[in-house]
Amino acid sequence: MIRRSTVLAALLLPLGAAAQPAPVITDEDLARVRRETPTVTEDDIRRIQRQHSVPAAQAGSVTTPRIDALPKPLTDAMPNLGDVAQGYARGTAPALGSGPGLFVFVSLAMPEPTLARLVDQAARAKAAILIRGFANGSLRETVARIQKFVGKREVAVLIDPQAFDRYAVKRVPTFVLARDGSRPAGCAGGTCPPPTDFVSATGDVSLDYALDKLRRAAPRFESDAGMFLARLRP
Repeated sequence: MIRRSTVLAALLLPLGAAAQPAPVITDEDLARVRRETPTVTEDDIRRIQRQHSVPAAQAGSVTTPRIDALPKPLTDAMPNLGDVAQGYARGTAPALGSGPGLFVFVSLAMPEPTLARLVDQAARAKAAILIRGFANGSLRETVARIQKFVGKREVAVLIDPQAFDRYAVKRVPTFVLARDGSRPAGCAGGTCPPPTDFVSATGDVSLDYALDKLRRAAPRFESDAGMFLARLRP
């Protein structure tokens, strides 16, 4: 019969054999670590400060961008819409004076041949070209495109979104023949003209075709339309 004490001793022996003695740190180990660890001295700090120092002119100050050093455009000249709309600038376009007026509402997104034809006909008839707004939101691009079609012709070119509202223009090109040829105003102040004061036609047609259509559709405007047709068909 195996005694209980013998079994307990047999179970404890492997545990005792597997245990590892705890490492002992001696004074020599500490000394070796001190020798191997670099020491940062005051001289080391000053040397690093000299290597990474900030110039005196910039130290402790916030630099302000120099406006005169910023990139500048190639030219300071901004195209003038008055130079483009030559007739309007000199007040020579009857369409913007007293009496009947003929307005051609267009968009710079229209096909170039159509725009070129309408601008040429408007110049001969002394009509005004009206555009709702800038091409791609750019005044410079708008003027450049207008100049391309106007050239040396004397024709009034207006950028006037209120005129589109006044004459209820929804599509382009639209041709409006008005009894009052003064510059179109907006409707915000209740100044929209009554339907009897103007007549309009819409479609991709020539100016003389539109005038013929207006004259037939509204006999009361026959003499006014005839006046503009006479300029187109001398």
